[in-house]
Amino acid sequence: MRPARLLALAALLLAALLTALLSLGASPAAAHNVSAGADLRLAQTIAGTELTVVVKGTTRVPGPLRIGIIAYQPVTGLPVALEVRSAEDGRTVTGEALASADPRYAELRVERTGPHVLTLRAGGESAVVPFRVLVERGSGAELLIYGGFFVAGVLLVGGLLTGALARPGPAMAVAAGAAAGVTVAAMVVVFEPMVPAGPPDGAAPQVTALAGGGRPYVQERVATVPARPVAGEEFTLRVDLVDGSTGRPVDDLTAHHEALAHLVVTSEDGRYFRHVHPLRTGPGRLEVRLRADRPGRYLAHAELEREDSGGQLLAASFDVHGPGTQRATGDGTGGADSGTGDTGDGMGGQASAGTGGDAGTGGGLPVLAPAVPVAGRPATIEMDTAGPVRPWLGMAGHLIVRDRDGSFLGHVHEMGSPGSRRLRFTFSFPAEGSYLAWVQYALADRIVTVPFTVEVSAQENGR
Repeated sequence: MRPARLLALAALLLAALLTALLSLGASPAAAHNVSAGADLRLAQTIAGTELTVVVKGTTRVPGPLRIGIIAYQPVTGLPVALEVRSAEDGRTVTGEALASADPRYAELRVERTGPHVLTLRAGGESAVVPFRVLVERGSGAELLIYGGFFVAGVLLVGGLLTGALARPGPAMAVAAGAAAGVTVAAMVVVFEPMVPAGPPDGAAPQVTALAGGGRPYVQERVATVPARPVAGEEFTLRVDLVDGSTGRPVDDLTAHHEALAHLVVTSEDGRYFRHVHPLRTGPGRLEVRLRADRPGRYLAHAELEREDSGGQLLAASFDVHGPGTQRATGDGTGGADSGTGDTGDGMGGQASAGTGGDAGTGGGLPVLAPAVPVAGRPATIEMDTAGPVRPWLGMAGHLIVRDRDGSFLGHVHEMGSPGSRRLRFTFSFPAEGSYLAWVQYALADRIVTVPFTVEVSAQENGR
């Protein structure tokens, strides 16, 4: 065979191999929640305290799955029972982790990738959290790279031996094949980062484009158990999520700022303030235990996000009654008016007892610039903290703003580095009037919340 034909054959081989490479991983990655190898972090308000569950990413299956419980408020060795069950074959493993600021991870063995269910039990409460065990697939590009160099090496040795035996024609053919192998491997090294990765093992099936650009909005039914909670006594706030088009329970929430849902509960006058992360107790059902210290009207704002859709803020209200009032028993299916509002994020905990954090413990007071913000224009809010902050919900600090009647709830995050002692926020108040605000951050041993009020002036010159 002539050398020209040999080179042409090598070029065809190179083109075929490059085409195969570019076809690898052409499907988009299905990793809306957590990508393979990444940690899953979910905040939970359970046993009267604020915890974050960390499921460490795993690299092989069968293999170990490490789960830890981070405490953001003082706890003394709170045990959390763990149960991981495969949703496909029902295989179940159990363990226990102790909640602490610097947790030790429990190690449970999983046998397969795909959908699993994590059940947490602590303080007489339980949460059921669906998640997926994901493992990266082996890269076809790596096969081409190592295979190309291996073939090139074998052919190069063969070419040298053939040339030594005074057979120039076959030697050139072998050399041409070796050159093609080296070229393919080198081209794969260059182009492999440009090729989209395929879905990992255990990923959910690909979802085709949804009509209207996303899933329908969630409708909520908010209730209390008992139906007429009494001030000073514990009650359960229950949120049932329903698909706006089908009426079926919504059970496709995705982790948003390290939680399936953020729930802000405030009294109408703003003196009571809680940011909690309700437990998923069943498909489409979220629950959290609360205790209000005074009767009156309370507002609940829940922020959540569905898979393949955007964020949504749900708003509702309920009443807390004074001691001695007639109580009703039952499941509390009623007594809460609901509606929807703008997207927001809520964090906090304030003066009265319960989950949420210390109110204004140490640190400085917020300083506004300008001192009287103008509606529709950015204002800066800065404050010194009581100590080095650590990340909570993925951020160094949180600012929550609510208007007096509760029709507006907004938020911004401090994006500073962990360990800093000063927080800085920028926020634009939508209209003139009086606003309630809370700054929250986490220290080594507790969550601190600083409440304050802001008076906002009207826009100048109609702008």
